[in-house]
Amino acid sequence: MLALAGCTLADVCKTTVWLQDARDFASFNRVYMSYFEGGKPARSTTEARLMVDARVEIDVIAYKPLE
Repeated sequence: MLALAGCTLADVCKTTVWLQDARDFASFNRVYMSYFEGGKPARSTTEARLMVDARVEIDVIAYKPLE
């Protein structure tokens, strides 16, 4: 979706993360941080035990100024 909007991960300024099991946070965080090697976006992370057929869901907000 970011590419369709002309954005990249570098344009992400906020993420909201839902984990099916909070015990997965450490392993999730290692992978997550590898995608944001430069500036890290603001992030909220919570456990959502009612997720079906997913262990992680991530919602992102990206900002790219008009040129």
